[in-house]
Amino acid sequence: MKHERFRFDSGFRVAFDVRDVQAAEMVVRPGDSEGGPDNYHQGADQWLYVVSGTGLAIVDGVHQRLGAGSLLVIERGERHEIRNTGRTPLKTLNFYAPPAYDEGGEPLPAGRKRG
Repeated sequence: MKHERFRFDSGFRVAFDVRDVQAAEMVVRPGDSEGGPDNYHQGADQWLYVVSGTGLAIVDGVHQRLGAGSLLVIERGERHEIRNTGRTPLKTLNFYAPPAYDEGGEPLPAGRKRG
């Protein structure tokens, strides 16, 4: 068993991974964004759940509004950006299958597990 209490303080933080799934938290400040037109995951699908705040996801050019309770799946290879369009932090819980980042938040090569 693994357990984590998410803080949603700031930025991006990998919590842990088990077998082929990784959990992470991401906080985007008002007016900021994460990702961009050249951002994609080579070998992982990303499931993004909005805990609080409002935002906009741009996935392969398609715009999707986000709010508390939204669940978005970004499939491997889809270029994406997450923008905070609100006045409060956009807090998201993310799952990557398979894991996409090392413990420091750096991208892993496609198909690699962190060690």
